[in-house]
Amino acid sequence: MNGAESLVETLLDGGVTVCFANPGTSEMQFVAALDRHPAMRCILCLFEGGATGAADGYFRMTREVAVTLLHLAPGFGNGLANLHNARKAQSGVLTVMGEHASYHLRHEAPLKGDTEGVARAVSHWVRVSGDAAQVARDGAEALRAAQSGNGRIATLILPADTAWNPGAAPEPRLPVPPPRPPDAGAVAAAARALSRPGAGLLVGGAALYGPGAELAAQIAAAAGSQLIAPYFVPRLRRGQGAVPMERLAYRIEDNLALLAPVPALVLCGTTRPAGFFAYPGRPSLPENPDGRVLELCAPDEDVAGTLAALAAALGLDPAGAGDLPRQRLALPDLPTGLLTAAAIGAALAVLLPEDAIVVDEGITNSAPVQAATETARGHDWLSLTGGAIGGGLPLAVGAAVACPGRRVVVLEGDGSAMYTLQSLWTMARERLDVTVIVFANRGYRILRQEMAAVGAEPGRNAAALFDVDDPALDWVALARGHGVDAVPVDSAEAFAAALAAALTRSGPFLIAAALD
Repeated sequence: MNGAESLVETLLDGGVTVCFANPGTSEMQFVAALDRHPAMRCILCLFEGGATGAADGYFRMTREVAVTLLHLAPGFGNGLANLHNARKAQSGVLTVMGEHASYHLRHEAPLKGDTEGVARAVSHWVRVSGDAAQVARDGAEALRAAQSGNGRIATLILPADTAWNPGAAPEPRLPVPPPRPPDAGAVAAAARALSRPGAGLLVGGAALYGPGAELAAQIAAAAGSQLIAPYFVPRLRRGQGAVPMERLAYRIEDNLALLAPVPALVLCGTTRPAGFFAYPGRPSLPENPDGRVLELCAPDEDVAGTLAALAAALGLDPAGAGDLPRQRLALPDLPTGLLTAAAIGAALAVLLPEDAIVVDEGITNSAPVQAATETARGHDWLSLTGGAIGGGLPLAVGAAVACPGRRVVVLEGDGSAMYTLQSLWTMARERLDVTVIVFANRGYRILRQEMAAVGAEPGRNAAALFDVDDPALDWVALARGHGVDAVPVDSAEAFAAALAAALTRSGPFLIAAALD
């Protein structure tokens, strides 16, 4: 057994069964080891950002770590943006980054780079395996690191000679340290703060869906406080049957209006809300400047335990979740006429199947779709947590691999889709049930909004940097070139018909929605 084989068997013994990969020469021993272990599902991504984004989506839906296989420092660098998004989502991702053989590093080979430096830019845990006999232990510790703190980015750098030299036996799964428990004094203070009229409970992580969301809603109802979710959510349960949450907005002006009257804001499983960017003459924090912010539980701490302790401090019976208000099903009419983001939202609200997964990278077109689908059938909503565009299509790949029985719908801007267009090919190869909706407005509209927000007027050069209109992107041709069938639409009726057909067919399908 060589080092690579010992690593693959260690990962399998630890419960890792999916590898999103874009390998190169330095990883060939690892690829050969994967070939001898068919229990590991290997999924080729034609760009490293596709692999890292897919691992993010996979963890968000399963809470299980996938491994990504990347080629040296340049390959890791290509995947860094979506590892940044994964880090902000609190996703656990284990990356195996190949490295030149240790004795080869004294030479200035073309692909030699600062593997540790590029890994540390985004990883919580980094290690270079120094000996083939240590690789299995290193792999077990990397997996434990990725599983710790509710999900972290762990990177194991594997020199080629440690992969091909004789290795040790695979290591058993290492125990994952439990997240830090809640502080009793902080819980008591939070309970008092939430009882103030107009107080807010801002939750994240495991409190956005499932039992965590139910308990958070109970707490807010008992305390008479607002239950609030961040705007950029790793995973949020919405639609019929979900507990209602007030959601922060993208624009800081909207968040100022929501939070300025809040005298006390308790944070559980999330960070202090801040403006996406700084703007002249506007605050960075949208909270009430005279209010109090209590950071009760950080994202890497025990969110479920903290909620349970907070419920106990308020004297709640966890069995009372059945009495909570729930989102009711209220479907609009199918839209007609002009094709707008609102029309797309209305059609999606009517046609979205039960328990679908919606991945949102619609950028400027997201808000109308979010509003329209609030009362649709129950679904999960995944957003671009780190703001690095190009996450939507890879997230959909990971979510579809994680949940093969559920329909995945991607809301995708045309500019952002170009960052990871190769993910369409992976959807086709893996025959994933993904419906891609491209908002084809022929530009980076968000940049126009941001330029106005800083008080600048766009001119000719700005237009050249913001538009993708000369030549126009042919989304039907691009999709079909990657093996995904597609159709263009330019009216609300045509969009609704295309969406209805797409949601009932197997495999991926792309709808190019022409917007003005």
